[in-house]
Amino acid sequence: MKLLLCCEFYHPSRGGVQEVMRQLAERFAAAGHDVTVATTFLPERGFEELNGVKIASFHISGNLVRGLEGEIQRYRDFLRAFDGDAILMKAAQQWTFDASWPALDDIKCRKVFIPCGYSALYEPSYAGYFKELPSIIGKFDELIFYAEDYRDVNFAREHGLEKLAFLPNGASEKEFDVPPASGIRARLGIPDDALLLITVGTPISMKGHLEVAEAFARLDPRGRPLALALNGQWGARPADAPEPPRPADPIAPDDTPTESEPPPVKEPARPERQRGISAIVGRAVLTLRRGGVGTFLRRACLWVYHRTIWLLLMPYYPVRRLVRDLAFQARLALHRAVSPNSPPPQPPPRLRTIDDAIADARRDPLKMVVQTELPRNEVVELFFAADLFVFASRVEYSPLVLFEASASGLPFLSVPAGNAAEIARWSGGGVICSAEKDERGYVKVDPAILATEIDRLLQDDALRASLGEEGRRAWREHFTWDVISRRYLAILAGTMPAEEHGPRRSEIR
Repeated sequence: MKLLLCCEFYHPSRGGVQEVMRQLAERFAAAGHDVTVATTFLPERGFEELNGVKIASFHISGNLVRGLEGEIQRYRDFLRAFDGDAILMKAAQQWTFDASWPALDDIKCRKVFIPCGYSALYEPSYAGYFKELPSIIGKFDELIFYAEDYRDVNFAREHGLEKLAFLPNGASEKEFDVPPASGIRARLGIPDDALLLITVGTPISMKGHLEVAEAFARLDPRGRPLALALNGQWGARPADAPEPPRPADPIAPDDTPTESEPPPVKEPARPERQRGISAIVGRAVLTLRRGGVGTFLRRACLWVYHRTIWLLLMPYYPVRRLVRDLAFQARLALHRAVSPNSPPPQPPPRLRTIDDAIADARRDPLKMVVQTELPRNEVVELFFAADLFVFASRVEYSPLVLFEASASGLPFLSVPAGNAAEIARWSGGGVICSAEKDERGYVKVDPAILATEIDRLLQDDALRASLGEEGRRAWREHFTWDVISRRYLAILAGTMPAEEHGPRRSEIR
């Protein structure tokens, strides 16, 4: 078959959508199909084909709510001219799907769409978007969902859409089939006898790193050495700046503050995050050469805009803190002058940051915290070296990291974000910790409750071993990308058996 896959970002960009689409595209190509990926132009992508997959890049950004910008008409013409067998689009609320709306009626091949959770379904600014969406997704020949019971599939059912297929996410057998050589603990300075907890995710401000660190700080070591590895992209921000607000569409780059005190071990080098005049000039020249003057000017304006915003915001937090402290001192002086015998006013609470939680944990000599930004191969190694995966993400659809934990035989403890509860049930590889959800679907776990659940699992070696073994067995049978990609191909070809189009079995195990 001749196939076109459409997604906002693709390799070398990193993220859940990128990983899923790369796994599918490369397996389709390896099976002999003609595969092209339509995606955003990236200056650092110095190739037009990778592992048999052709890449069509477009200078487009945004979505219908934030606004579309760039080569929109060129992309629509590209879709209309595609003479293949099927098109697979992944995720709403981003340009490869939103910009396609006027072209959908003109596309003659089979069209398949993965809604990917509708993260902004409850955001007021997206009300018009989701009012119009049913008529748009009704034009697709098939809709693929990762969860049996989640906002996107329930949205489809509520609007009478019937062309529904259910496929899980998974983890790569190429990465997880054979455990890598051990050594990651030694490189991170983690003792072999320490119980190692890990969490993985970007952006860390949305993936629950703060809550995991807070829970870890509350743990009683019970005489055992404990270690926590927090893996993600640690961006540069003022140390006293609070956590950023939750975005309406959580795909923004990470804005979480860096640690305020140095970690106890030397961290791996991060050349991809280094900054300098030579690096900036190099990227500017590369953008100009590959994207032309228009792309260069757009990216330059965005670069200046974001840095100007931070320059304006940087003095805001310390000034606000100073004003708050002066106001408290004024209240305290007034109290001493007017009613010195009554209880004095309490100082205003300070917003805790991840730095505070990490510092609290490090005060215990039996605990250590390592903040890492590991390359992919070492992340896989970390999964195999750990004793428990802890996930406290605020918003998810179908988190890949839970499948990856199961693939490595690592038991997981997760909040009920996205379809984490279904993944725990399907795989038998993890436990769900109770947590609250707000009116917009964001999850917020109480660190005290999370700490209690972590402690229960750490004390039960047999339970952790059982969860790990069951999760790895289920992964081998049901959740490798080799198994999943063949089901995708059947859907793209229109040959998926009718019984497979209903909800999956409640218990895969």
